[in-house]
Amino acid sequence: MIAIDNVLLSDKIISEQFVCDLTKCKGACCVDGDAGAPLDRKELKEIDAVFDAVYPYLNEESKKEIELQGRFVYDKEFGWVTPTIKSKVCVYGIIDNAGIVKCGIEQAYLDGKVTWKKPISCHLFPIIAKKSKDGITEYANYEPREDHCKAACSLGKKLKVPVYEFLKEPLVRKFGADFYEALEATAQHLKKEEGSPHPQTLPPKGEGGQI
Repeated sequence: MIAIDNVLLSDKIISEQFVCDLTKCKGACCVDGDAGAPLDRKELKEIDAVFDAVYPYLNEESKKEIELQGRFVYDKEFGWVTPTIKSKVCVYGIIDNAGIVKCGIEQAYLDGKVTWKKPISCHLFPIIAKKSKDGITEYANYEPREDHCKAACSLGKKLKVPVYEFLKEPLVRKFGADFYEALEATAQHLKKEEGSPHPQTLPPKGEGGQI
C-alpha cells in the first residue's frame, strides 16, 4: 500500500502494466457491470451542463431510456450512477463503425462541443477510487476485469507501460499534479530499490547503529 497525503493506493498501480486494447475488448467497461458509471455529486451538474451537446450523439434507444429514467439515477448500493439500457450498456455509450462502444460525452469533448471529458470513474478505470465512511481517506485500487481486460493487461506488459503512466491524465485530474509527481517519484524510488545489487541493511546492535 502506498500513502500520499490522504490517499492510499494499491502497490499494483505501480507494479502492474496496462494499456487499453479497444480492438479486443470493444469497450466492454461501458457495457458490463452491476450498475452504470458511478458519479460524484458535483458531476450531476456537469451532466446537466453538457447534456444538450451530447444528446445528438446518442442513439434512439438511449434517448428513450433517458426520458424514462432521467440523466442519472440513484442506486442503493453504488449511489449516483449513469442509467443503463436493460442493466447493460450505459445510456451515454455509442457504437462506432468497428463495433466498439465509446462514450458519447467523450466524443462531444473530442469534437470540441463540451469541456468536460466524462465521469472520472470511467476515466480512471481500471483504477477504482472510493472514500472511507468518514470521507477523510480515499482508497485507490487496481481492479481490471479478469475477462474483458485480459488483452489490456497483455498489451501493457508487451509495451512495458505501468498502470500509473497509462492513467496519468485521469490521476492528475482526480488528485492533482503534485499528487502525481509524488506517485511518480515513489515509483522511481521503488524501481531503483528493486534494481539495486546491494540492498541497504540496518547494522546489528552495537555495530554503529541504534535499533
